[in-house]
Amino acid sequence: MTSTRSYVLVSVQFICLISIVLTGPLIVSSPWLLILEVMGVLIGLWAFQAMTMKNLHIFPEVHQKSFLVTRGPYRFIRHPMYTALLLSTSAMVLDAFSMIRGIVWVLLAIDLVAKLTFEERLLVERFQEYRDYQRQTFRLFPFIY
Repeated sequence: MTSTRSYVLVSVQFICLISIVLTGPLIVSSPWLLILEVMGVLIGLWAFQAMTMKNLHIFPEVHQKSFLVTRGPYRFIRHPMYTALLLSTSAMVLDAFSMIRGIVWVLLAIDLVAKLTFEERLLVERFQEYRDYQRQTFRLFPFIY
């Protein structure tokens, strides 16, 4: 069953994403930021492919038929889809920066960290091997966090 906490986390995530997408260009103009944006998109596609549709859920709760994915980008980071969102949206915000967009991006980052923390607690309960997986990988960014 999906918790109220999950609904709040996902709602904040989508409100932030929609706010960023609707208040600036979708494709950035700076070559350096375009590299960052494309990296985010590619990591997201790679993660999506590794996750498979059967295992993909928007809410943090672990479903009965879920399985632990440790292939693709999940070999290096535990939450590559969140990494992809942070990379792509940071490029968008920096390309057409405003204080409001910056605050929304920070709120998105805080929300995603809260969501992944909650999600990891549920994954530890569901999968015995998740603790070992945590020790072998980074949360969002290799060698950083």
